[in-house]
Amino acid sequence: MKKSLCVIGLGYIGLPTSVMFALNGHEVHGVDVNPRVVEMINNRQLHIEECGLSGRLTEAVDSKAFKASLEPTEADVFIIAVPSPIKADKTADLDYIRNATESIIPFLKPGNLVILESTVPPRTVEDVMLPILHKSGLRLGEDLFVSHSPERVIPGKVFQELVVNDRIVGGIDQKSSQMTKELYQSFVRGNIHLTDATTAEMAKVIENTYRDVNIAFANELALISEKIGVSSWEAIRLANYHPRVNIHTPGPGVGGHCIAVDPWFLAEIEPELSNIIQLSRNTNDHMPVFTANKIEELLQENFIGNPKIALFGISFKANIDDQRESPSLKVIEKMVERGMDFTAYDPHIKHNVVMNQTQDMEEALNQADLVVFLTDHDEFKTLDPELVKDTMRNKLVFDTKNVLDLGKWKNTGFLVKRLGDSKNDRVQVKL
Repeated sequence: MKKSLCVIGLGYIGLPTSVMFALNGHEVHGVDVNPRVVEMINNRQLHIEECGLSGRLTEAVDSKAFKASLEPTEADVFIIAVPSPIKADKTADLDYIRNATESIIPFLKPGNLVILESTVPPRTVEDVMLPILHKSGLRLGEDLFVSHSPERVIPGKVFQELVVNDRIVGGIDQKSSQMTKELYQSFVRGNIHLTDATTAEMAKVIENTYRDVNIAFANELALISEKIGVSSWEAIRLANYHPRVNIHTPGPGVGGHCIAVDPWFLAEIEPELSNIIQLSRNTNDHMPVFTANKIEELLQENFIGNPKIALFGISFKANIDDQRESPSLKVIEKMVERGMDFTAYDPHIKHNVVMNQTQDMEEALNQADLVVFLTDHDEFKTLDPELVKDTMRNKLVFDTKNVLDLGKWKNTGFLVKRLGDSKNDRVQVKL
């Protein structure tokens, strides 16, 4: 059944979700506070990178099923998909949620459904949204229905996962849950699991916290492996052959809008009961410092004075342009503090977002003494060391994401250091 939707927030989740609903029989009015974003969307232009979004956006706008605006409008369903970041003190910043909820109050009418998609601390619907929605004068569960259905997609595969992934729906009552389920069945082919709002909030935070704890374990294994003379990558690969073991991979830190943020929601609610969660967060937050230390150590070990470093990868994960909470940015911050000379390059980020960034890979590599891979973009996996070796002044490589064919690079004459791997081959460097 065709519905009119008003989606608040047109970022990495809100925009693809709006487009998906528009292409599946609904009329969608998208809202964002950024005039540039609204203008670009209505002109069929992207302000984010997501596989398959460009063509779908054009189709949705051309069909008149989707348009963007700076203000909400009346609708059957309101979907809130705004950020829920953390503050400097690691507590949740729910101002975006509050403001988005306040913004729809003048437009609510009997029979409306309000859905929160943003990942939030448990009890946000109950303690933050419902008191604001009471201002509408509508009776919750009778005139106005409310639910939480957290997004469960990964950047780069959003449209695929919107369809195939199971979805959690938590309503403030049974009718709210059922109305939400029927709406998402417009395109969701996975199972839709019904629960209450707070349990849905908890489930989503648990999912991301599990991954953060697992990555922290992998990072600890990497630190230990470097001390005892083994490769954590090989050891983890072998351990994962056990049918009940699934260890994630180490790296220079954890980024993104979810894994690096959501565990703090639980730590904030119950600080005395979340010891493992907080230790894992601190472990992962320390990895950019460890990475910067290894860069400095590698240069000192090879007696390279006044080095130039090429940093490859700014986004927080492969093949996207999303820099939110990216560990690369934190590595850069530490290098700036130490006065290190570097040039940053990322093929997916088309405008400069950090100091000393270039859009030209050859410029980044020119006369560099060390190239550091901080993100595992596909372009880096296929980079030919034969084309790199004569551009650089010294042939040193630090691979923090296991992105390279190490044997190929070593055979070309490079010294290759891999994070979490103490098995190094050395080459003569130019002094």
